[in-house]
Amino acid sequence: MLHLSRLTSLALTIALVIGAPLAFAAQPAPAVAPAGTAATTKAPLPLEELRTFAEVMDRIKAAYVEPVDDKTLLENAIKGMLSNLDPHSAYLGPEDFAELQESTSGEFGGLGIEVGAEDGFIKVVSPIDDTPASKAGIQAGDFIVKINGQPTRGQSMTEAVDKMRGKIGEKITLTLVRDGGTPFDVTLARAIIQVKSVKSQLLESGYGYIRITQFQVKTGEEVSKALAKLRKDNGKKLKGIILDLRNNPGGVLQSAVEVVDHFITKGLIVYTKGRIANSELRFNATGKDESEAVPMVALINGGSASASEIVAGALQDQKRAVIMGTPSFGKGSVQTVLPLNNDRALKITTALYYTPNGRSIQAQGIVPDIEVRKAKITSEQDSEYFKEADLQGHLGNGNGGADKPSGSGGKAKPMPQDDDYQLAQALSLLKGLSITSGR
Repeated sequence: MLHLSRLTSLALTIALVIGAPLAFAAQPAPAVAPAGTAATTKAPLPLEELRTFAEVMDRIKAAYVEPVDDKTLLENAIKGMLSNLDPHSAYLGPEDFAELQESTSGEFGGLGIEVGAEDGFIKVVSPIDDTPASKAGIQAGDFIVKINGQPTRGQSMTEAVDKMRGKIGEKITLTLVRDGGTPFDVTLARAIIQVKSVKSQLLESGYGYIRITQFQVKTGEEVSKALAKLRKDNGKKLKGIILDLRNNPGGVLQSAVEVVDHFITKGLIVYTKGRIANSELRFNATGKDESEAVPMVALINGGSASASEIVAGALQDQKRAVIMGTPSFGKGSVQTVLPLNNDRALKITTALYYTPNGRSIQAQGIVPDIEVRKAKITSEQDSEYFKEADLQGHLGNGNGGADKPSGSGGKAKPMPQDDDYQLAQALSLLKGLSITSGR
């Protein structure tokens, strides 16, 4: 949650959230925003349209092939009212609202896929690490054209998500299209998705790696622990840090702010602007740079959305990190969750967010400082050269160092950068930054 020093009146009444399309990575508001905050006076009700609405209901009830009750018609009307505003506003029934609350806590049921809509099809924004989807090889950018043999074209996002969720352990078959190729089937079993939002390790002595898969309520705290562990494992001050935000679909706004706060000492992190005064917030650093200002590279790609774009944009504008990879997703809107009666809620877009330099990321994304596209690494066998130390009767090292004949290097332990081209490039750049900064 946000620190009180960063709150304005809005944060005391509602909680802002930022997430990828239909990710439900949001935090419910404790109370509905106070009445009377609208920027304009309420217009009179459009009586003609209301008469048309009532007439349509009557015609459906009288002529539809099967009986339809008023409750169903009214709920469908509410869903239509929200879904036609923008891709991220939605009416949440009891199940959807519960799923939203579960996802921000880091545990929910399903396949582990963040999805969006494109040209009437369901598109994978990103698979979540260590879930059935990622283990089955599903990739960001894949189109889901069928679910258990039923075409998804024409289905609403909610309908498609509902079909992919279900009983734990039950198998489901998705038909995917990748890069315009031939459709292929992937069968996987639903599971409880327990998302570990932060992973970290030393790539080499002095160089730390932190990956954030999703922004949950405790992600800021987890990053703080990861930094402390990296320092401890290294035994001394780090030479550099890589922050991996690739395929991170977003999550809770407060957590994104807290993550940036761990890497800068001062300045603006992000601000929001909406139609009503209470939707305007500003978040500033508190002065606790836990990274000790070491050189830093942040990795992004087309699966990096919303909250991860806030982090990348802030680090870029504050000149704190070199942003590397490919352009991000481009979701720059803020959703507020407003609880209703009977365990229902509205998830409605209330503002746009802006980077410290005033950039709106909406529909544009973050452009990396250095573009590095995804590529395959093919290792070649090193030729073993005959060396001076192999010669019989060679002179010893003048400084007393041990001889290093051919074959003395040993086999290196496999590391993540060995088969991840973008990560390998980030590490190379980080080493250069460390050398030139004299660390």
